[in-house]
Amino acid sequence: MARVPIFADLSPGQQDQVAAFARPVHVPRGEIVYMAGSDLHRLVVVHRGRIAMRHLSADGRERVVRVLGEGDVVGEAAFVTGERPDHEAVATADSELCTLDHADLVDLVRRYPRIAVRMLQSVTERLVRAERMLATFAITEVETRVAAWLLDQPTVDDGGRRMVILPMAKKDIASFLGTTPETLSRRLAGLAREGLIGLAGRRGIVLLDTPALEARAAGLTH
Repeated sequence: MARVPIFADLSPGQQDQVAAFARPVHVPRGEIVYMAGSDLHRLVVVHRGRIAMRHLSADGRERVVRVLGEGDVVGEAAFVTGERPDHEAVATADSELCTLDHADLVDLVRRYPRIAVRMLQSVTERLVRAERMLATFAITEVETRVAAWLLDQPTVDDGGRRMVILPMAKKDIASFLGTTPETLSRRLAGLAREGLIGLAGRRGIVLLDTPALEARAAGLTH
């Protein structure tokens, strides 16, 4: 619970109380966590693994709208609004989850109102990122979307450099960005040739020139 942002402000003793309500769930790769339209009456916390949230359009096309990794949470919007999800959640890797029934969460929020504040912050931050990505979709250049998406990802230290670890397969990233895996690979290779990023293995992207990436994300040409 200490690694979950919405519970991070609680004391260790309070986090232990939250953990007492949590139910561990193992989800094998490829298994559906919940379906679109289901009654999502629980908060889902990713302890280990990856969960992809996928939206199925009216014409049958599937699109990744979000990917959850360690410490990420889903279900807080349903907790606040009571609405059923318009997407499905699928494990893209063997995953260990913790779930909290909304009824238990109501009791915890009464005891520790800071949880509600952090949930609001979490939803707001996702909304800001979504609005930023929507703005890039108004610009047809895929490279703009790729640059904006890379800048929104968490980074790890790589010998003093910032490195993004791709949280999902490139085909899923391409789906999220509204392009094809082949086009995504070409755009990443192009950014690498220009010296804006470096490719480190299959999943590592080193951010070599952040100001130039920010300019590209803003739709400015080189």
